[in-house]
Amino acid sequence: MLINERERIMAQPPSPQGILQLGMAFLGSKTLLSAVELGLFTELANGPLPLEALKVRLGLHERSARDFLDTLVAFGILDRNDGLYANRPEADYYLDRDKPTYVGGILEMANTRLYGFWGRLTAALRTGKPQNEAADGKAGLFETLYADPARLEGFLKAMSGISLPTARAIAAAFPWNSRRTFADIGCAQGAFPVEIALAHPHLEGIGFDLAPVQPIFERYVESRGLAGRLKFQSGDFFAGSSLPTVDVLVMGHILHDWDLDTKMMLLRKAHAALPEGGALIVYEALIDDERRSNAFGLLMSLNMLIETPGGFDYTGADCMGWMREAGFRETRVERLPGSDGMVIGIK
Repeated sequence: MLINERERIMAQPPSPQGILQLGMAFLGSKTLLSAVELGLFTELANGPLPLEALKVRLGLHERSARDFLDTLVAFGILDRNDGLYANRPEADYYLDRDKPTYVGGILEMANTRLYGFWGRLTAALRTGKPQNEAADGKAGLFETLYADPARLEGFLKAMSGISLPTARAIAAAFPWNSRRTFADIGCAQGAFPVEIALAHPHLEGIGFDLAPVQPIFERYVESRGLAGRLKFQSGDFFAGSSLPTVDVLVMGHILHDWDLDTKMMLLRKAHAALPEGGALIVYEALIDDERRSNAFGLLMSLNMLIETPGGFDYTGADCMGWMREAGFRETRVERLPGSDGMVIGIK
């Protein structure tokens, strides 16, 4: 049987196309990241432009400009009609820096930080150690970010970019009508609480984070007209700060930063802070329980290897088990559009 199977494969060998596309996928990724860096999609937000105009506005060299733009056409990010380049609907909605729907912050961070660090993945796989600034003898990710206000704001904008679509999905999927208060733990710029508050005018919310985040959070909330309903609470869950006492606590893209002991500490703190019947929502790019299909969730776990000493992503079943161990009486998983999912625990 083995000989016959080998002969069949040799007679009709499988295509290498999938292997080559995956192996060279960084070429397309860097093309998109450079387009975001150059502000291409913001330039096109006001209408289509010809090649010559884009060359001038973006400072592109004659040799590269046409191939660069046409690559984005081939990827379905741009349109080109009668010599004019234009954003496709997704690019116009999500990659124009002047729109509140902009998700390019996470791509900006990927371009300036992660792209280079991922070149060290093999070293990370062999050592189990982060390969970011810490590998160069500098302070770790969070120490570096919080020490530099400009860099911190860029990181928080990146977190908004990755959270916005999920926030809107959770605003629709979770039964908020029976709740009155909520708090976003590790609130970053405030994108999640803003989207929840916009969708549910009866709610009042808290953004909980370290003190340097406060002015960034308050500017964002004020810009969305929600300063009366969303407040900032300074706290450090590592330094003994109690979590806010509200009906719903939210931890989005938080647990995956830490090792299992720290994950459990945070879940126990959430359980202690909630009233009876209160809810904890954890959302991440949850790995599917069979660990076969959500490649993005698995890649995020590898990104935690690159960025953190002990962080890792996990399945919905993993998180439900940890929640039950922390004392939650009822747990469930709900898939969300895209790669994210949420795990809900009821006290």
